[in-house]
Amino acid sequence: MSWFESFVLGLVQGLTEFLPISSSAHLRLTAAFADWQDPGAAFTAITQIGTEAAVLIYFRKDIARIVSAWFRSLTDRSMRGDHDAKMGWLVIVGSIPIGVLGLVFQDQIEGPFRDLRLIATTLIVMGIVLGVADRLAARDESGGRHRAGKQRKTLRDLGVKDGLIYGFCQAMALVPGVSRSGATISGGLLMGYTREAAARYSFLLAVPAVLASGVFELKDAGEGHVSWGPTIFATVIAFAVGYAVIAWFMKFITTKSFMPFVIYRIVLGVLLFILVGAGALSPHAGESAG
Repeated sequence: MSWFESFVLGLVQGLTEFLPISSSAHLRLTAAFADWQDPGAAFTAITQIGTEAAVLIYFRKDIARIVSAWFRSLTDRSMRGDHDAKMGWLVIVGSIPIGVLGLVFQDQIEGPFRDLRLIATTLIVMGIVLGVADRLAARDESGGRHRAGKQRKTLRDLGVKDGLIYGFCQAMALVPGVSRSGATISGGLLMGYTREAAARYSFLLAVPAVLASGVFELKDAGEGHVSWGPTIFATVIAFAVGYAVIAWFMKFITTKSFMPFVIYRIVLGVLLFILVGAGALSPHAGESAG
């Protein structure tokens, strides 16, 4: 991998990690469209450490408060009803599904799941799911001619059941094209949470899963055509761009809907099917890297 490729892929990772459009799919598609070798699951997982570092810094006050309360709750029974302590446990509970399924389906994640036809399908299907969830949220918030708006849930309403559902939604993102934020935000909206609550928990829930995945994949870094230098460079780029995207996205969702992302996903998925169907793009383009 050249330094230019690592710069572009780091930029793509930072731009797409927190938007509901799938960073893993865009890294895969960037390599395919540019006729580069697929950077692989290890490169993707490690560059995600950069974007998760951006989450740690952006939400540093929330995370420090949650971690502190969680540790105190281990020895102080009076802290176990504290909201931040409960959030610590719920992040742990919500991380279990992706941890288990990630190990079970590791071979598929690094192989068959990277087929461009599957990515096109997940882009379209999850785009439709996100669109439906967004419309339901908008209807609840605005009400209608004959009914008042419906109060949606906040993170203070989050319990173990909803935390596990969030976790299974996040685990769906093991398939490129689904999108970690897209799946968890959609799940949150369908469960009745506000856009801001769904996005915030989505970002917090991703921290342990992504960091663990990145550390797990370190053993495969530097193998094949992707060396350590370009991987680290891409990770730094992903961090810087990712931080800016988080700041923008959290402001965007307070007043805007997810429909632009829904349209983008569907159009990209359809275009991908057309290119593969016409023979202009192989469904396994760029997979020679292994």
